[in-house]
Amino acid sequence: MAYDNKRRYIVTGGAGMIGSALVWALNNRGIDNILIVDRLGDDEKWKNLVPLQYADYMDADEFLDATKVAGDALGQVGAIFHMGACSSTTETDCNYLMRNNFAYTRDLAQWASSRHYRFVYASSAATYGDGSDGMNDGSENLYAYRPLNMYGYSKHLFDCHAIQKGISRGILGMKFFNVFGPNEQHKGDMRSVVNKGFHQIMETGRLQLFKSYHPDYPHGGQKRDFLYVKDAVEMMLHLAEMPLAGGLFNIGSGQAATWLELGQAIFAALGRPSQIDFVDMPDHLRGKYQYFTQADMSRFQATNYPETLTPLQDSVRDYVQNYLMESKHLGDEPWEDDGVA
Repeated sequence: MAYDNKRRYIVTGGAGMIGSALVWALNNRGIDNILIVDRLGDDEKWKNLVPLQYADYMDADEFLDATKVAGDALGQVGAIFHMGACSSTTETDCNYLMRNNFAYTRDLAQWASSRHYRFVYASSAATYGDGSDGMNDGSENLYAYRPLNMYGYSKHLFDCHAIQKGISRGILGMKFFNVFGPNEQHKGDMRSVVNKGFHQIMETGRLQLFKSYHPDYPHGGQKRDFLYVKDAVEMMLHLAEMPLAGGLFNIGSGQAATWLELGQAIFAALGRPSQIDFVDMPDHLRGKYQYFTQADMSRFQATNYPETLTPLQDSVRDYVQNYLMESKHLGDEPWEDDGVA
């Protein structure tokens, strides 16, 4: 699939962090025939849209209704990037998550598949649970995974549904790991530790990290696979361009780093000595906490991705110095138009 402005690209969740970063990446390719779909609500994620170039906006429910109308009311569609979902790992309204995350994705995938549109959707590393059954994005071990929270289960349920209905080969599921970067300010408690840590350090000079309650991991030694959002969207667009690519793909760095290393990278980006305190983890999180995530990137690496992922320290430095310290969003910087028509 080659990107061109004669076709429309639909990005659901387009005002969110990954969705708006995807629009930014398409803009950098000279593409602005984009329909953004979202629920803006009363938070400030609308600010992520201000610097971006796109053709139209639709409310999420209005858009789903439009897919049920005969004809081509949405125009000639090049691809659908379904990034819209409730991404809160602490959400307890299971009915809401089933409607918003599972059923919405199911209905949209069915519509896209019936019209042979390229369909790319956001899954999550939360589907892997505690990682005891591995973090392999192949389908052979899919039913063994046991998510630790309802958010992860809502994502896992659609991954399984796609296999059961035989549509997984024609669509792409992105199992995002710990993605962080610009345009996440609206996410409240679901913001990355880089974002929350930056504000803590600016206010108090210190950073708070959770204590460990696992004997194999010291305080700050819990490990996650961190990935910069700029890399995440480039990896996704690379896969979407490949007509034969389908199924689930891990979208991570393939390298686990400790929370302590991440915290030290924030201080380094600010030019300050590390001052880190370890605090009690809330009781409601202790049984749902992932102590180790590291993406198995074998399937992705086999696609011959031509770029090099940004090292963690460089990612944190770019985010802190060029966005957080400057209060900027993706798109506030000059375009990098590569001349794609």
